[in-house]
This record gives sequence, C-alpha cells and structure tokens, in this order.
Amino acid sequence: MTLPHTIPVTSSTSGQSDNGIRTRVSTAEHGTGMATLDSDLRVQAGNDDFFRCFAGSSAELCGRNLFELLRPSSPAVLREHFLRLHDGRRSRFSERVVGHRSSGHPFSGVLTATAVQGSSDGLSAIVVLVKPDNHTPENEPGTQRRLLLSPLEARILEGVATGASTIQMASNLYLSRQGVEYHVGSMLRKMKARNRAALISRAYAAGMLTVGTWPARVVSDFVK
Repeated sequence: MTLPHTIPVTSSTSGQSDNGIRTRVSTAEHGTGMATLDSDLRVQAGNDDFFRCFAGSSAELCGRNLFELLRPSSPAVLREHFLRLHDGRRSRFSERVVGHRSSGHPFSGVLTATAVQGSSDGLSAIVVLVKPDNHTPENEPGTQRRLLLSPLEARILEGVATGASTIQMASNLYLSRQGVEYHVGSMLRKMKARNRAALISRAYAAGMLTVGTWPARVVSDFVK
C-alpha cells in the first residue's frame, strides 16, 4: 500500500497490518495522530500520537472500528463523508470530532481523512489524521468534572457557539443584555475560559456540544 505523498512518513509508529506484519508509520507534525483504516474503517496501524490521543495501546486499538473511538454524538454527516471516500466521490475531508479515551475523558479535535487508491483504482485504505485541540479534559481540571447547565445556560452556550451577539441572544431569549452577559460570565468562570472562543473550545473538548451538526446543540447529558 502506498501512502499519498501529501502525508509525510518516517518510521516511529506502530500497528498491525492486514498480513500480520507489524508496521510503523509517523507524521512529521508533532502531536498529530495518524492511522490507516481499511475499507470497513477498522484501525490497521497508527503512530504513537494516535494511540496517545485515545489513551490505548496498538494491541487495544488496532482492529477496532474508528466510530468505536468517537463519542456517540458523532454525527451522521461523518459517516456520509466516509461513504463518499469509499465510493470515490471525494478524496479527502476534514471534520470536527469528539474522541473517547479509554480513561473515560473525552477530547475534541479535527479529523482529516484521505482516500488511498490501490493499483486497481479502487479504495485501498484510508489515512486519518487526528489533531487534538490544545485544551483537553486531562490537563484542564475545570472540565474533568461534568458540568451541568441549566436549560437557559444551554441555549446561551448554543448561541455563543453559533457566533450570536449578546443583543441577538437577548432578543431571542427575552433577556436583557446584562442577563446574557451574566450567564456567559458564569460559564466562563465555571470552565476557566478567558473568552467566548475558549469557552466553546472547552465545551467541545468536554463533549458538551454536538459536532458535525449546525447549529451545534448542547448534549442532553449536560443539561439539568
């Protein structure tokens, strides 16, 4: 199998190939996980950063379907992206995802998948890159404990995620601007975020917001 030239490889990662031979692949970009999947989206090989992302060993993760490593909120649109890769309707895509570590801590990031064509022009494999966000639940104590939002806070967080202004949210929710700012400020403090962008990043990292759907919604598990 030949990896596409756009993905640099060295020899520092491990996995299990189809013929049982141990393979080692790596990306030049530090911290970005890389793995090869078969046509059924089973992990065949990966680099150290990929296994570190999901807090598992190659023995634990190789052979598992990629969707087993993602949060249940992973959208149908992600499956559609992979179906288009499989059918040859596209060669590459990127999508935000929330991964599920074996330790139980979720993380958010961007998944990029590239189709690898075989000698018969059919799909030979899929190479995925997983680039975690900078802030993850394992190094942010404020997001390790599940934070529950009131229904109103959930709607405000959804508004912030769509880029709505304070005035827009105040109008939609029948609140004063000060009321909106009060709830936003409260969530900033609870999640130890410096601004609205950081708040949304940490909400994704905690698995609070659905990924791949627009507008993003707060997962019901995080609403009181």
